[in-house]
Amino acid sequence: MAELFATPSGNRLKISFFGRTNSGKSSVINALSGQNVSLVSSTHGTTTDPVNKAMEIYPLGACILTDTAGFNDKTELGSLREKRTKEVLDKTDLAVMVFSENDDLAEEKKWLSYLKERNIPTVCVLNKIDLLKNPDETAKIIAKETGEKCVLVSTLKNEGIKDLKDALILKAPTDFESPSICGHLVKKGDSVMLVAPQQINAPKGRLILPQVQTIRDLLDIGCIVSVVQPGEMQNALSNMKKLPDLLICDSQEFKFVYENKPDGVKLTSFSALFARFKGDIDEYIKGAKAVDNLKETDSVLIAEACTHAPLEEDIGRVKIPKMLKKMVGEGLSVDIVSGNDFPEDLSKYALIIHCGGCMFSRRHVLARISKAKENGVPITNYGIFIAKINGILDKITV
Repeated sequence: MAELFATPSGNRLKISFFGRTNSGKSSVINALSGQNVSLVSSTHGTTTDPVNKAMEIYPLGACILTDTAGFNDKTELGSLREKRTKEVLDKTDLAVMVFSENDDLAEEKKWLSYLKERNIPTVCVLNKIDLLKNPDETAKIIAKETGEKCVLVSTLKNEGIKDLKDALILKAPTDFESPSICGHLVKKGDSVMLVAPQQINAPKGRLILPQVQTIRDLLDIGCIVSVVQPGEMQNALSNMKKLPDLLICDSQEFKFVYENKPDGVKLTSFSALFARFKGDIDEYIKGAKAVDNLKETDSVLIAEACTHAPLEEDIGRVKIPKMLKKMVGEGLSVDIVSGNDFPEDLSKYALIIHCGGCMFSRRHVLARISKAKENGVPITNYGIFIAKINGILDKITV
């Protein structure tokens, strides 16, 4: 039952901890969370894959703390761990760089540059001050070398943890998530009808996450919300004294809803809304134009944020590939990735079609869009793509 009240991971502030092996990242996380989240050991390389812990930090709210592998492990396994740690950068809203000494800061400076390149706000921590003869002097040397002031912490003696929390609150970004899913389209008192087919990949008895988040957003705005399945839409509309100000449908129902909606009623989709909420709506619309230039010899990448077993009518793995091949030809190559998998080299693709991204943070989705732009590859998302191939992209409201 608790999961019904949990903040979705994609809406949580992602705080990631970086540092050398045995700098005490895991201890800092445990002290900050008040729980034994990460394994603490004097053995180098104890943390291998990133470890995530969901928690609440007042007044930051819902967060995910990520413990990463130390970045100074020069073994073959260490290079793989470093690759995993680099992948965390694209998901990070706020970073913590943990120091435990001032000798040879080349690695820390390199990783601080990675964070700066991505405009990720960073808090630096000098840990294990109980073991240092002169912590203040060590902190001064680090500041001189890196340009960053350190919060002084001893996890063993539980010193400096409040100072660390205060620093995180001060540095936390206020725009890591768009303020509203529907706020640009509706206002308090507006009537909104959701045409929401119950998909077979939704858990029994529940709505899928984009539908749930959209409903909550509309209720927070103060809208009057009704939810119907596609087959009941016309009956529901005929029973309304006043037509809705906005119709929101599943992207797969775009054509049906558009052809059967009353004139003058605005229409959008959950995925089109998330194109703005999680990503870059202008870039997605621009990317959708590449559909007109696809050739049978091209390759297209379909990227899903979530990982689930493929189903018979799966939109990303079944329906969109069918739409593409019907339009372009059976020779079109379609690659599909899910979860955190995303190719380093995107140059082979003529188009990337991303899901709505409800399971990712906005920074994570924007990082993928940025990577596509750097590689000169157009990118769009499910809802914008489907509206485009149905010829109604210029007729929906985004």
